[in-house]
Amino acid sequence: MTSCHVTKDPIKKVAIFGGTHGNELTGVFLVKHWLENGTEIQRTGLEVKPFITNPRAVKKCTRYIDCDLNRVFDPENLGKTMSKDLPYEVRRAQEIKHLFGPKDNEDSYDIIFDLHNTTSNMGCTLILEDSRNDFLIQMFHHIKTSLAPLPCYVYLIEHPSLKYATTRSIAKYPVGIEVGPQPQGVLRADILDQMRKMIKNALDFIHNFNEGKEFPPCAIEVYKIMEKVDYPRNENGDIAAIIHPNLQDQDWKPLHPGDPVFLTLDGQIIPLGGDDTVYPVFVNEAAYYEKREAFAKTTKLTLSAKSIRSSLH
Repeated sequence: MTSCHVTKDPIKKVAIFGGTHGNELTGVFLVKHWLENGTEIQRTGLEVKPFITNPRAVKKCTRYIDCDLNRVFDPENLGKTMSKDLPYEVRRAQEIKHLFGPKDNEDSYDIIFDLHNTTSNMGCTLILEDSRNDFLIQMFHHIKTSLAPLPCYVYLIEHPSLKYATTRSIAKYPVGIEVGPQPQGVLRADILDQMRKMIKNALDFIHNFNEGKEFPPCAIEVYKIMEKVDYPRNENGDIAAIIHPNLQDQDWKPLHPGDPVFLTLDGQIIPLGGDDTVYPVFVNEAAYYEKREAFAKTTKLTLSAKSIRSSLH
């Protein structure tokens, strides 16, 4: 019989990454502020390090220089021999792994918060990489509860082929924070305030956990990635239809078979096929045009976590 109570080691080191994508400005702005004055992110007994992950891309206000930093933390790229011929982001990934990881090393960081913006209408989103992680499910439950009535969604990217090698994956507990809608290269005060609150509540949770607070069993609703959908294309590979107005800005809302998804210039509607209701995310995300992704289909699940407390108490 499995115990309904889990003890975890206390959290010692936390990093907050901004600028993984250099044109997603909320994380850049907050991390630069916290590097100057980190009072609001400090918690007793906890080392919290704000860090600009892709400084060259931040300087140019572009997503990346040579390749997407948030996709190169795989064993192949991290294992390449360091040389100036490597893409800038691959070299940077190796530097970041050396500074903050690897996750099995006793000097590595316990938690990495990676701050992102999306042009899609996704509101406050937490990205989860492991559906069996009691600690993160508990943390996400605390953040969601603290933000209410403001919605906060959980996007589960656990998938055999669609999960990607994120910058934060070198930590024991990787946390993606995605807030939108916000155009690339733009700062919005409402989006900044939401991201700031997400980090505050996350750090408060860690502090309470370290202080010995026990968190009872909980459950959260999550949206698990099922499939990425490309735009319809012509024989030249060019986009032949755009997101239908009925789908635009409808992230997290149910999309039923037969509902309009794409619209051609001559007015033809392309509906959702299949038999299942799905929940679309990253609808019409600007950064994903190059990745050939119009949106991702998710399914709604409930994840449960056991009671947790720090092993020091």
